[in-house]
Amino acid sequence: MEFFRMKRDIPFMSWGKYTTSVSLLTFLLALFFLYSKGLNFSVDFTGGTVMEVNTARQADLGVMRQTLERLGLRDANVQNFGSSHDVLIRLPLRHGVATATLSEQVRAALAQNDPSLKVRRVEFVGPQVGDELVKDGSAALLFVSLGIVIYLSLRFRWRPAVATILANLHDVVIILGFFAFFQWEFSLPVLAAVLAILGYSVNESVVVFDRVRENFRKMRGASVPQVIDNAITRTMSRTIITHGCTQLMVTSMLFFGGEALHYFALALTIGILFGIYSSVLVASPIAMALGMTRADFLVSDKKASSIPDAP
Repeated sequence: MEFFRMKRDIPFMSWGKYTTSVSLLTFLLALFFLYSKGLNFSVDFTGGTVMEVNTARQADLGVMRQTLERLGLRDANVQNFGSSHDVLIRLPLRHGVATATLSEQVRAALAQNDPSLKVRRVEFVGPQVGDELVKDGSAALLFVSLGIVIYLSLRFRWRPAVATILANLHDVVIILGFFAFFQWEFSLPVLAAVLAILGYSVNESVVVFDRVRENFRKMRGASVPQVIDNAITRTMSRTIITHGCTQLMVTSMLFFGGEALHYFALALTIGILFGIYSSVLVASPIAMALGMTRADFLVSDKKASSIPDAP
Protein backbone atom coordinates (compact mmCIF):
# COMPACT_ATOMS: atom_id res chain seq x y z
CA MET A 1 0.00 0.00 0.00
CA GLU A 2 1.39 3.39 -1.01
CA PHE A 3 -0.12 6.85 -0.73
CA PHE A 4 2.37 8.26 -3.19
CA ARG A 5 5.33 7.26 -5.31
CA MET A 6 8.35 9.49 -5.90
CA LYS A 7 9.40 9.76 -9.53
CA ARG A 8 12.94 10.76 -8.57
CA ASP A 9 15.09 9.58 -5.70
CA ILE A 10 15.69 12.11 -2.94
CA PRO A 11 19.46 12.65 -2.41
CA PHE A 12 19.47 11.85 1.31
CA MET A 13 23.11 10.79 1.37
CA SER A 14 24.25 14.19 0.11
CA TRP A 15 23.01 15.57 3.44
CA GLY A 16 24.80 12.89 5.44
CA LYS A 17 27.56 15.12 6.82
CA TYR A 18 25.08 17.68 8.08
CA THR A 19 22.62 15.20 9.60
CA THR A 20 25.31 13.22 11.39
CA SER A 21 26.84 16.46 12.71
CA VAL A 22 23.46 17.55 14.11
CA SER A 23 22.98 14.08 15.63
CA LEU A 24 26.42 14.11 17.19
CA LEU A 25 25.80 17.53 18.73
CA THR A 26 22.39 16.46 20.06
CA PHE A 27 23.89 13.24 21.41
CA LEU A 28 26.67 15.10 23.24
CA LEU A 29 24.19 17.59 24.70
CA ALA A 30 22.05 14.71 25.96
CA LEU A 31 25.08 13.12 27.62
CA PHE A 32 26.00 16.47 29.19
CA PHE A 33 22.54 16.93 30.71
CA LEU A 34 22.49 13.33 31.94
CA TYR A 35 25.85 13.92 33.66
CA SER A 36 25.13 17.41 35.02
CA LYS A 37 21.45 17.10 36.00
CA GLY A 38 20.76 13.39 36.08
CA LEU A 39 17.35 11.76 35.83
CA ASN A 40 14.47 12.72 38.09
CA PHE A 41 13.57 9.23 39.28
CA SER A 42 10.04 8.58 40.51
CA VAL A 43 9.04 6.97 43.79
CA ASP A 44 9.25 3.60 42.00
CA PHE A 45 13.04 3.98 41.96
CA THR A 46 13.85 6.25 44.91
CA GLY A 47 11.43 4.85 47.48
CA GLY A 48 8.56 6.57 49.25
CA THR A 49 4.90 6.20 50.18
CA VAL A 50 2.06 5.26 47.83
CA MET A 51 -1.49 6.15 48.87
CA GLU A 52 -4.75 5.30 47.15
CA VAL A 53 -7.69 7.48 48.19
CA ASN A 54 -11.33 7.66 47.14
CA THR A 55 -13.72 10.63 47.07
CA ALA A 56 -17.51 10.69 46.84
CA ARG A 57 -17.41 13.41 44.20
CA GLN A 58 -15.02 13.93 41.32
CA ALA A 59 -11.56 14.52 42.73
CA ASP A 60 -10.00 17.94 42.14
CA LEU A 61 -6.37 17.04 41.46
CA GLY A 62 -5.27 20.68 41.34
CA VAL A 63 -6.56 21.38 44.85
CA MET A 64 -4.91 18.18 46.10
CA ARG A 65 -1.54 19.19 44.66
CA GLN A 66 -1.79 22.64 46.25
CA THR A 67 -2.61 21.03 49.59
CA LEU A 68 0.40 18.75 49.38
CA GLU A 69 2.64 21.69 48.42
CA ARG A 70 1.56 23.48 51.60
CA LEU A 71 2.76 20.40 53.50
CA GLY A 72 6.14 20.73 51.84
CA LEU A 73 5.55 17.81 49.45
CA ARG A 74 6.28 19.61 46.19
CA ASP A 75 7.56 16.44 44.54
CA ALA A 76 4.38 14.47 45.26
CA ASN A 77 2.71 12.87 42.25
CA VAL A 78 -1.11 13.02 42.14
CA GLN A 79 -3.11 11.28 39.41
CA ASN A 80 -6.42 9.57 38.80
CA PHE A 81 -6.39 5.83 39.21
CA GLY A 82 -9.13 3.88 37.49
CA SER A 83 -11.84 6.54 37.75
CA SER A 84 -12.28 10.24 38.49
CA HIS A 85 -13.14 9.34 42.11
CA ASP A 86 -9.98 7.28 42.76
CA VAL A 87 -6.65 9.05 43.19
CA LEU A 88 -3.15 7.61 43.45
CA ILE A 89 -0.69 9.73 45.43
CA ARG A 90 3.05 9.04 45.38
CA LEU A 91 4.96 10.76 48.17
CA PRO A 92 8.76 11.04 48.09
CA LEU A 93 10.84 9.49 50.84
CA ARG A 94 11.16 11.76 53.88
CA HIS A 95 13.90 10.85 56.33
CA GLY A 96 12.89 10.87 59.98
CA VAL A 97 9.14 10.68 59.24
CA ALA A 98 7.31 7.36 59.60
CA THR A 99 5.05 6.18 56.80
CA ALA A 100 2.01 6.07 59.10
CA THR A 101 2.65 9.62 60.32
CA LEU A 102 3.14 11.00 56.81
CA SER A 103 0.07 9.29 55.40
CA GLU A 104 -2.07 10.52 58.30
CA GLN A 105 -0.84 14.10 57.79
CA VAL A 106 -1.75 13.88 54.11
CA ARG A 107 -5.16 12.34 54.84
CA ALA A 108 -6.02 15.01 57.41
CA ALA A 109 -4.98 17.84 55.10
CA LEU A 110 -6.92 16.48 52.13
CA ALA A 111 -9.99 15.74 54.26
CA GLN A 112 -10.27 19.42 55.17
CA ASN A 113 -11.20 20.14 51.54
CA ASP A 114 -13.24 16.97 51.04
CA PRO A 115 -14.59 15.27 54.20
CA SER A 116 -15.78 12.30 52.12
CA LEU A 117 -12.19 11.32 51.35
CA LYS A 118 -11.28 7.77 52.35
CA VAL A 119 -7.87 6.09 52.32
CA ARG A 120 -8.05 2.67 50.67
CA ARG A 121 -4.45 1.59 50.97
CA VAL A 122 -1.03 2.84 52.01
CA GLU A 123 2.16 1.16 50.85
CA PHE A 124 5.80 1.94 51.52
CA VAL A 125 8.42 1.47 48.82
CA GLY A 126 11.81 1.24 50.49
CA PRO A 127 15.06 2.57 49.02
CA GLN A 128 16.32 -1.00 48.71
CA VAL A 129 13.38 -1.90 46.46
CA GLY A 130 14.06 1.26 44.47
CA ASP A 131 17.71 0.31 44.03
CA GLU A 132 16.66 -3.14 42.83
CA LEU A 133 14.33 -1.56 40.26
CA VAL A 134 17.17 0.64 38.98
CA LYS A 135 19.43 -2.41 38.64
CA ASP A 136 16.70 -4.53 37.04
CA GLY A 137 15.75 -1.73 34.66
CA SER A 138 19.38 -1.22 33.64
CA ALA A 139 19.77 -4.97 33.16
CA ALA A 140 16.62 -5.07 31.00
CA LEU A 141 17.98 -2.25 28.83
CA LEU A 142 21.33 -4.04 28.55
CA PHE A 143 19.82 -7.41 27.60
CA VAL A 144 17.52 -5.83 25.03
CA SER A 145 20.52 -4.06 23.49
CA LEU A 146 22.54 -7.29 23.44
CA GLY A 147 19.63 -9.12 21.80
CA ILE A 148 19.46 -6.44 19.12
CA VAL A 149 23.22 -6.71 18.53
CA ILE A 150 22.98 -10.49 18.09
CA TYR A 151 19.99 -10.18 15.75
CA LEU A 152 21.66 -7.55 13.56
CA SER A 153 24.97 -9.43 13.44
CA LEU A 154 23.10 -12.46 12.11
CA ARG A 155 21.00 -10.50 9.62
CA PHE A 156 23.70 -8.19 8.21
CA ARG A 157 27.45 -7.89 8.15
CA TRP A 158 29.18 -5.73 10.71
CA ARG A 159 29.00 -2.32 8.98
CA PRO A 160 25.21 -1.98 8.64
CA ALA A 161 24.81 -3.77 12.00
CA VAL A 162 27.08 -1.30 13.82
CA ALA A 163 25.39 1.63 12.08
CA THR A 164 21.96 0.42 13.22
CA ILE A 165 23.14 -0.12 16.80
CA LEU A 166 24.66 3.37 16.99
CA ALA A 167 21.49 4.91 15.56
CA ASN A 168 19.35 3.12 18.17
CA LEU A 169 21.60 4.10 21.06
CA HIS A 170 21.39 7.64 19.71
CA ASP A 171 17.58 7.51 20.11
CA VAL A 172 17.70 6.15 23.66
CA VAL A 173 20.28 8.66 24.90
CA ILE A 174 18.35 11.58 23.39
CA ILE A 175 15.13 10.45 25.14
CA LEU A 176 17.01 10.27 28.44
CA GLY A 177 18.61 13.65 27.70
CA PHE A 178 15.19 15.27 27.30
CA PHE A 179 14.06 13.83 30.63
CA ALA A 180 17.25 15.02 32.31
CA PHE A 181 17.11 18.54 30.84
CA PHE A 182 13.44 19.19 31.69
CA GLN A 183 13.62 17.08 34.88
CA TRP A 184 10.53 15.13 33.85
CA GLU A 185 9.75 12.24 36.15
CA PHE A 186 11.41 9.02 35.05
CA SER A 187 9.18 6.12 36.08
CA LEU A 188 8.65 2.48 35.18
CA PRO A 189 6.25 3.34 32.31
CA VAL A 190 8.91 5.64 30.84
CA LEU A 191 11.45 2.82 31.04
CA ALA A 192 8.96 0.60 29.20
CA ALA A 193 8.64 3.30 26.53
CA VAL A 194 12.43 3.43 26.09
CA LEU A 195 12.57 -0.34 25.63
CA ALA A 196 9.70 -0.15 23.13
CA ILE A 197 11.50 2.54 21.12
CA LEU A 198 14.59 0.34 20.90
CA GLY A 199 12.63 -2.34 19.08
CA TYR A 200 10.66 0.21 17.07
CA SER A 201 13.78 1.95 15.74
CA VAL A 202 15.47 -1.36 14.93
CA ASN A 203 12.50 -2.38 12.81
CA GLU A 204 12.68 0.82 10.74
CA SER A 205 16.45 0.49 10.18
CA VAL A 206 16.10 -3.17 9.19
CA VAL A 207 13.40 -2.30 6.64
CA VAL A 208 15.67 0.31 5.05
CA PHE A 209 18.72 -1.97 4.92
CA ASP A 210 16.63 -4.85 3.57
CA ARG A 211 15.60 -2.58 0.70
CA VAL A 212 19.26 -1.61 0.26
CA ARG A 213 20.14 -5.30 -0.07
CA GLU A 214 17.38 -5.79 -2.61
CA ASN A 215 18.58 -2.76 -4.59
CA PHE A 216 22.13 -4.07 -4.70
CA ARG A 217 20.77 -7.08 -6.61
CA LYS A 218 18.76 -4.98 -9.04
CA MET A 219 20.83 -1.79 -9.48
CA ARG A 220 24.08 -3.38 -10.59
CA GLY A 221 25.71 -0.25 -12.00
CA ALA A 222 24.57 2.20 -9.31
CA SER A 223 26.85 3.65 -6.66
CA VAL A 224 26.32 3.00 -2.96
CA PRO A 225 24.78 6.48 -2.31
CA GLN A 226 22.39 6.00 -5.23
CA VAL A 227 21.33 2.59 -3.93
CA ILE A 228 20.68 3.97 -0.43
CA ASP A 229 18.82 7.03 -1.74
CA ASN A 230 16.57 4.79 -3.79
CA ALA A 231 15.93 2.46 -0.83
CA ILE A 232 14.96 5.30 1.52
CA THR A 233 12.79 7.02 -1.11
CA ARG A 234 10.93 3.79 -1.91
CA THR A 235 10.20 3.11 1.77
CA MET A 236 9.01 6.66 2.56
CA SER A 237 5.34 5.86 1.95
CA ARG A 238 5.53 2.86 4.28
CA THR A 239 7.35 4.97 6.89
CA ILE A 240 4.75 7.73 6.81
CA ILE A 241 1.84 5.28 7.09
CA THR A 242 3.39 3.21 9.89
CA HIS A 243 4.74 6.04 12.02
CA GLY A 244 1.76 8.29 11.34
CA CYS A 245 -0.73 5.68 12.58
CA THR A 246 1.42 4.91 15.61
CA GLN A 247 1.81 8.59 16.47
CA LEU A 248 -1.95 9.12 16.24
CA MET A 249 -2.45 6.56 18.97
CA VAL A 250 0.40 7.96 21.07
CA THR A 251 -0.89 11.51 20.66
CA SER A 252 -4.31 10.45 21.96
CA MET A 253 -2.60 9.00 25.05
CA LEU A 254 -0.51 12.16 25.42
CA PHE A 255 -3.48 14.54 25.51
CA PHE A 256 -6.30 12.35 26.80
CA GLY A 257 -4.56 9.62 28.79
CA GLY A 258 -4.17 11.68 31.94
CA GLU A 259 -1.07 12.14 34.04
CA ALA A 260 -0.60 8.39 34.46
CA LEU A 261 0.23 8.01 30.74
CA HIS A 262 1.59 11.49 30.02
CA TYR A 263 5.33 10.86 30.35
CA PHE A 264 4.99 7.39 28.84
CA ALA A 265 3.40 8.91 25.72
CA LEU A 266 5.88 11.79 25.75
CA ALA A 267 8.83 9.39 25.71
CA LEU A 268 7.24 7.44 22.85
CA THR A 269 6.67 10.66 20.87
CA ILE A 270 10.30 11.74 21.22
CA GLY A 271 11.45 8.22 20.36
CA ILE A 272 9.25 7.92 17.27
CA LEU A 273 10.35 11.29 15.87
CA PHE A 274 14.04 10.67 16.46
CA GLY A 275 13.64 7.03 15.41
CA ILE A 276 12.51 8.12 11.95
CA TYR A 277 15.34 10.63 11.77
CA SER A 278 18.03 8.20 12.90
CA SER A 279 16.87 5.32 10.69
CA VAL A 280 16.92 7.49 7.58
CA LEU A 281 19.56 10.16 8.19
CA VAL A 282 21.90 8.62 10.77
CA ALA A 283 22.21 4.86 10.25
CA SER A 284 22.83 4.98 6.50
CA PRO A 285 25.45 7.81 6.59
CA ILE A 286 27.28 5.98 9.40
CA ALA A 287 27.27 2.76 7.36
CA MET A 288 28.72 4.67 4.39
CA ALA A 289 31.35 6.28 6.62
CA LEU A 290 32.36 2.79 7.79
CA GLY A 291 32.96 1.83 4.15
CA MET A 292 29.82 -0.15 3.39
CA THR A 293 29.91 -1.82 -0.04
CA ARG A 294 27.88 -4.29 -2.07
CA ALA A 295 29.85 -7.13 -0.45
CA ASP A 296 28.28 -6.33 2.95
CA PHE A 297 24.94 -7.48 1.55
CA LEU A 298 25.74 -9.82 -1.33
CA VAL A 299 28.59 -12.11 -0.40
CA SER A 300 27.98 -14.28 -3.43
CA ASP A 301 25.14 -14.93 -5.81
CA LYS A 302 24.44 -18.25 -4.10
CA LYS A 303 24.25 -16.73 -0.62
CA ALA A 304 22.34 -13.72 -1.88
CA SER A 305 19.66 -15.91 -3.39
CA SER A 306 19.04 -17.54 -0.02
CA ILE A 307 18.30 -14.19 1.65
CA PRO A 308 14.57 -13.33 1.63
CA ASP A 309 13.44 -10.12 0.06
CA ALA A 310 12.38 -7.17 2.18
CA PRO A 311 8.69 -6.94 3.05
